[in-house]
Amino acid sequence: MSGPGPSAGRAGAEYRIEDLAHASGATVRTIRAYQDRGLLPTPERRGRANVYRDTHLSRLSQIADLLDRGYTLASIKELLEAWDMGRGLGGVLGLVAEVHGPWTDERADRITRAELDVKFGGTSDEQAVAEAVDLGVLERIPGRDDEFLVPSPQELAVAVELFAAGVPLSAISGHLRELRGQVEQIASRFLEFTTEHVFARYLGHRPPTDADAAEAASMVRRLRPLAQQTVDAELARAMRTFATRHLEHHLTAEKPFTSGNSSPLPVPITLPPGTITAVERLVGREHAAAFITAATEREVQKRTLDALSSSHANTGQIDQMD
Repeated sequence: MSGPGPSAGRAGAEYRIEDLAHASGATVRTIRAYQDRGLLPTPERRGRANVYRDTHLSRLSQIADLLDRGYTLASIKELLEAWDMGRGLGGVLGLVAEVHGPWTDERADRITRAELDVKFGGTSDEQAVAEAVDLGVLERIPGRDDEFLVPSPQELAVAVELFAAGVPLSAISGHLRELRGQVEQIASRFLEFTTEHVFARYLGHRPPTDADAAEAASMVRRLRPLAQQTVDAELARAMRTFATRHLEHHLTAEKPFTSGNSSPLPVPITLPPGTITAVERLVGREHAAAFITAATEREVQKRTLDALSSSHANTGQIDQMD
């Protein structure tokens, strides 16, 4: 075969191995390694040269895509062999794309170093930035030392609020590391649960058929929001329970606080005598208890609304950054 690039023939484009490497972005050494492992179809032998075609170029693209998604060469070989036997690969690749797709509606944003410093007290803290990058709260942008990618603006907004409330950055980082480990356990357990009761029927054989993989991808789309919805509901319940217990503990200071019991007994809260007398003068002794209860509930609701409004405002500010 002559010429510097692919040539047209009866069966389409033809490539020397150097041309195939250039077209695919792989190295000649990598192509030969894939060929030795059986990942590429055997090329046509023409004289002393091997002739590759568009099928080889397509296969190299598929291999590169699966490698980028974290698959090993051994597992890729199983998938490609199944495809070569006519079992199809479209459903499998669709399932891979579904699993590797976004698991949240939140959109990443960018923030400059100057904006970041302002949000955290106006001073530069290199160690805190390095810790945030290590945790993935910030990602460096190649060629832009003064700007960062923010994968989760909500997560950054939480850190800003905690810092403004007086929590040191080192404590915020430590808390996030601890929380991340616990959340990963929850995610792992949810995956085991859904695999046992749902996905085992589609992925019980390796590799799955094209139809089963397509059905599994559909189930991923349906079940994807359930984990977050369940955690949100349970977290809200637990926060209400333990926040109430914390408040009772700090107001009474009679019994040590314990977090193991999720069903605490009501603890009476003693108000200053002067407060009770003032309320009784205002509404009468017979209405004092109802008034205090209503006033307490109103204050709790006000603080909750203030907190939600503040959180939304801070998130909105980050979302508007270029």
